[in-house]
Amino acid sequence: MNIQELRRKRAKLGADASAIMRAAQDASRAMTPEEETRFDKLMDERDQLDRTIERAERLAEDERQRAEDAEDDDRGRGRGGEEAMGALRAYLLGGRANLTAEQARALNAGNDPEGGFLVAPQQFVEELLKGIDDMLPLRGLATVQQLTQAESLGVPTLDADLGDAEWTSEIGTGSQDDGLRVGKRELRPHPIAKRVKISRKLLRASRMGPETLVRQRMEYKFGVTQEKAFMTGDGNEKPLGLFTANADGIPVSRDVNVSSDGTGLVNAAGGNAADDLITAKYTLKGQYHRNARWLFHRMVLASVRKLKDGDGNYVWRPGLASDQPDTILDLPFILSEYAPSTMGDNDYIGMLGDFSFYWIVEALQFEVQRLVELYAESNQVGFIGRAEADGMPVLAEAFIRLQSNDVVA
Repeated sequence: MNIQELRRKRAKLGADASAIMRAAQDASRAMTPEEETRFDKLMDERDQLDRTIERAERLAEDERQRAEDAEDDDRGRGRGGEEAMGALRAYLLGGRANLTAEQARALNAGNDPEGGFLVAPQQFVEELLKGIDDMLPLRGLATVQQLTQAESLGVPTLDADLGDAEWTSEIGTGSQDDGLRVGKRELRPHPIAKRVKISRKLLRASRMGPETLVRQRMEYKFGVTQEKAFMTGDGNEKPLGLFTANADGIPVSRDVNVSSDGTGLVNAAGGNAADDLITAKYTLKGQYHRNARWLFHRMVLASVRKLKDGDGNYVWRPGLASDQPDTILDLPFILSEYAPSTMGDNDYIGMLGDFSFYWIVEALQFEVQRLVELYAESNQVGFIGRAEADGMPVLAEAFIRLQSNDVVA
């Protein structure tokens, strides 16, 4: 099944789920338990299909890139070329002793008196970062800065603003205002490391190549570490997360309560979660709506999908065309497995914001160390990947954070 067929199937699942909603809505009633079960099943299938489409698109892009590389006459030169990738394969399979002098020169950066460290080719690093981008939707929306020489990146902040301009005469200049205060936050990439063990037999026999095996495992491990920190990091030697209340990031003044019963979002006496989401949408200034996205864990989204507004309309709308995303109150959403998933009283449950105002800073250099003897008894080879990254929200007013408010006893 090609990508277009997958998209058509996705659209049909959305249409079927929407039909169940409309049937209940037209009858002025809530969905029956049987309808809810069918609805949830359709949406689960649709979510799984979304992931399949993402993987298929990624493979298609990889094939396109390989075709372009095959036509590149200069592909054999430079750290991103086939010579360097061939050297990396030889290193992963046999270590430094297996490299020719030319291959060692293709990978070496600086002098390490004890040996063992090599800088991965740029092609390897780019494919690794692309894999992380595919796994982490926030990275694709955030502003990503790469530092090659500087140790940190300063982010200017407006700590205190001027008052409004004044109506005056033709030659008047208005009253003096000394209230403007400009500050600076600093993003400093922090070290990230992960160790991968692979059996020697698998390295020898694998059809996909050892560098692919290592890259795939590091994509996952580095991706999980970064995603967790982007969501809930405390800013101490790691990124400052979106769901961490902090004066340097998103303060509690940007929180909006959403009605819940401790296990899910509710529309009931004493609170209406759908109305609370509407309040959250319009608490965010209009200039941010064009790029705004909701951010939820999948378990929270399952509850949001069943909410109705005061007119009995569901706040969730499926994107029926292949190029249209699903929306909540006409704004698209993204999912993160590491966003908060519980809905107890005062728990953070989601967010609305323009995520281009979440800045990620990372060091370009990616190091791989091969451990030859440490796992010899188990016939395995170890690899350690190292990188550096930091991240934080840089403009609080571009975000609204949703906080569960238990209104049902």
